[in-house]
Amino acid sequence: MVYLNILVLITVCTGTGYASRVLELSDKFSEVRREGGHWLVMFYAPWCGHCKRLEPIWGHIAQALYKTNIRVGRVDCTRFSSLAAEFSISGFPTIKFIKGEEEHTFLGEEEHTFLGDRTKQEIVNFALRMSGPPVQELTRADSLAMIKGQNHLFFMYVGIQDGALWDAYYSVAIKFQPHGFLYVGIQDGALWDAYYSVAIKFQPHGFFYSANTDIAKQHVDLDELPAVFVYKESLHYFYPVESGSLSQDAEHLNTSMYNWINEERFETFPKVTRGNINELMQTKKYIVLVVVEENKLQEISPEMIEFRDMVESVIRKKRDKYHKNFQFGWTGSPELANSIAMSILPLPYLLVLNSTTHHHHIPEDDPTHLTPEALDIFLEKISNQTALIYGGNSLGVKLYRTYFEARSSLADMYRGNPVLTLVLFGLPLGFLSLILYSICCSDILDADEEDEPPHEKKE
Repeated sequence: MVYLNILVLITVCTGTGYASRVLELSDKFSEVRREGGHWLVMFYAPWCGHCKRLEPIWGHIAQALYKTNIRVGRVDCTRFSSLAAEFSISGFPTIKFIKGEEEHTFLGEEEHTFLGDRTKQEIVNFALRMSGPPVQELTRADSLAMIKGQNHLFFMYVGIQDGALWDAYYSVAIKFQPHGFLYVGIQDGALWDAYYSVAIKFQPHGFFYSANTDIAKQHVDLDELPAVFVYKESLHYFYPVESGSLSQDAEHLNTSMYNWINEERFETFPKVTRGNINELMQTKKYIVLVVVEENKLQEISPEMIEFRDMVESVIRKKRDKYHKNFQFGWTGSPELANSIAMSILPLPYLLVLNSTTHHHHIPEDDPTHLTPEALDIFLEKISNQTALIYGGNSLGVKLYRTYFEARSSLADMYRGNPVLTLVLFGLPLGFLSLILYSICCSDILDADEEDEPPHEKKE
């Protein structure tokens, strides 16, 4: 019945190949989604340039999710404005994962907005995470190896095989041993409760799993159980369970778990873009940003690569010292860094952004002459709050940043297409100037007529 209604109420996009997997949704979508299912929907406008760039990627996403339980569609918000209003669409494109009424009753909120980079893999991973439970339990011995091969970063809870629940399970497993393999991760206790509650909050942004000791011990050394660890860059980092912390109040443990996962959910030296910088800011750390420039082929000059590698080596060698308070990363988009610094930066460059106050720091030395030792001293000054600060989040700074970004955008438009820029901005300004001139001139003429003395009649 669901698929019949979809065929009646939703028309498939015209075209061939991957685009044919995308469903063109109408205002009947509100009725269709009530029947259940998972939907990944792009809300777009035909005139939007960002939407046009996303369109071919969206076709590949639909193809990648074709054999899953997730249906991929799109909504033309200029035609179906009521649907856009229903989902509170304020910008284009907006990507939402939407659950049917039955699903969100059991699996949490009914819709989630995607806020990351608009790449195929990022969006597909987002959809796969949201289509399942917040924590996915591994029930096969080879599952963890497969996940390690697919994901660069994920979190895992490892339970204890002990107690009445384990005894009951084990006795049943013995009886059914000839018929298959059975595994279980014991999901109980304060650590599990804290892990699960935080996983619900971060589900749109990361993968969370649970496993029993038999599965986990094949891949990681476990000294104490239960345990929570993050796997990233082929290494395991464990949540520090303090002595007696599992017997403390749930609120304290939840806060501690939240802070740890929030600190660890990014790679050691990720690429920073406009799509993920807001998430990086949520860590409340100092963002150490290496600024280089990529060409259209995403290539970087050797000098800039050398500078980037030098900064990366500092966090790799001194992770224990800096990881708690500093998040290192790099960007190939100088415009992003220019917006933070509110000036055109030379390349390569280094700036440190305070994600709490929005102030930023820049080294006193020329960044191209910066050494690991000098960078170490610079970061020490930031930690001690003795480094010079710039920017901030005051009203004056916000206004100037808005002016700087508008000026930069206009300059970029002019460099890319000067004729179109002049037409878009020159004609309106010209008409406005004529209107203002007419108003001013008419006032002057009226004033001249009023001031002019009457002519005497000559005989």
